[in-house]
Amino acid sequence: MAVQPAPKPAITMKSLVVKRSILVGGHKTSVSLEEAFWTGLKEIAAKRNASLSELVATIDTERELANLSSAIRLFVLGFYRDRITEKGPDLVPPK
Repeated sequence: MAVQPAPKPAITMKSLVVKRSILVGGHKTSVSLEEAFWTGLKEIAAKRNASLSELVATIDTERELANLSSAIRLFVLGFYRDRITEKGPDLVPPK
């Protein structure tokens, strides 16, 4: 009877969620996002000459979702997807 090799351990990805306090519409609130989303959000705010609080307040007032963190993630994703589309349709994955 042949000995079977031990199964390889599953690769686990750590979610490096960072919780930060931010002033939104005059109220302090906590937002939990992965570091990549914080970085993207800061880049977008800088490109718009806006503070992080101003950008998050805009996202907050325009969101359709109940969760602010999810709305921010979708906003950042949408921003960068739009940039890819502008640079060339061949960079956009098929639907």
